[in-house]
Amino acid sequence: MVAPIKRLYFIDAMRAWAILMMLQGHFIDGLLDPVFRDPENLAFATWKYFRGITAPVFFTVSGFIFTYLLLRAPRSGKSNPRIRKGLKRGLQLVLIGYLLRTNIFGLLTGVIYPSFFLVDVLHCIGVSLMIIIGVYLLTDRLGKRSMATSLLLTGVVLFLFEPLYKNWEYGWLPDALANYFTKANGSVFTIIPWVGYALLGGGLATGFHKFRQDRYLYLKSIALCLVAGFLLIWCSSPFFSWVGDFTGVALFDQIVLNNYLFIRLGDVFLVFAVFMILRGLMEQRLFLRIGQNTLSIYVIHFIILYGSFTGFGLYWFFQNSLSPAFVIPGALLFMMSCTWAALFYDQHEKHINQKIGELGSFLKDQASITAEFVLRSAKAQWGRLLNYFSTAKRS
Repeated sequence: MVAPIKRLYFIDAMRAWAILMMLQGHFIDGLLDPVFRDPENLAFATWKYFRGITAPVFFTVSGFIFTYLLLRAPRSGKSNPRIRKGLKRGLQLVLIGYLLRTNIFGLLTGVIYPSFFLVDVLHCIGVSLMIIIGVYLLTDRLGKRSMATSLLLTGVVLFLFEPLYKNWEYGWLPDALANYFTKANGSVFTIIPWVGYALLGGGLATGFHKFRQDRYLYLKSIALCLVAGFLLIWCSSPFFSWVGDFTGVALFDQIVLNNYLFIRLGDVFLVFAVFMILRGLMEQRLFLRIGQNTLSIYVIHFIILYGSFTGFGLYWFFQNSLSPAFVIPGALLFMMSCTWAALFYDQHEKHINQKIGELGSFLKDQASITAEFVLRSAKAQWGRLLNYFSTAKRS
């Protein structure tokens, strides 16, 4: 009989770490004065390198935790309740991604700005969840090994062929669709290759789920992640260079010229290893709550920093203008503020939603009263106007 599955606290801690690093990364990158961006400065270079780890970790962990929950559901196949939840969640993330780029002043004037159609983290993660569900359904009858192979192979292929498809033109597509594939119009992330990290995370989750009862699971996983991480970081470029020389295929030489995908994947493996090693320290309730509220934290940070809905955020007032003396403590305060706001909302969600509903009802009632008043006034004015013309005609 299979024992109950213990919660993967180290995954919650990784999610918490990734969202906090994303907050400070966006804050510093958006507000730090360019004169302080010196690649030769050890502190800045270190910060920049670790900032580059954040998105790969976030995508990989998202794919990992969703796939793990999908596989541990009590029913499999089309009857798996996680399919419905996952599709709903995926569409929700895409919708929220668009809402965060909505400008109400533009809508009031009948204008939808091009930035509304740009693709960001939430769009890509939403699409990733739906793709993982598709792979799960297609490989259901073939077993979990087939699912793992499909996810891992697809992720690797997306990484391998990135030098080719990144130069493709998508002018034949409407911008709203093209933005999912190209950064030419200003999209921050695109589904290729970034979905690859989520798929690889899903592939890792299938293996973790399969061997979840192994008493040495963490020991083996840590060793595997450390070896894979160091090999990808230090050996992937020489390996692709050797393959290119041996086969004469130019693709491998192009990979070596900008081998960020596989190197960052190596960083992700090392982060997994570190958090699994420290998993005994990760069962703090704070880590759990932050990891469970990453979406709320992301939404709040986007509104405050980039000015969703109004266009007036910190980015509008302080873009590329602050010194490290201001931007570093500012980043810490920003992280704490967004996290506190999200956790406060989580704790009082029912009450807050009730108040929002009451406010919505009040505004709706006021709008109805105003509309009725305007309609009565218009009818009265129209009556006076008709009466005036009728009197003038008799005169």
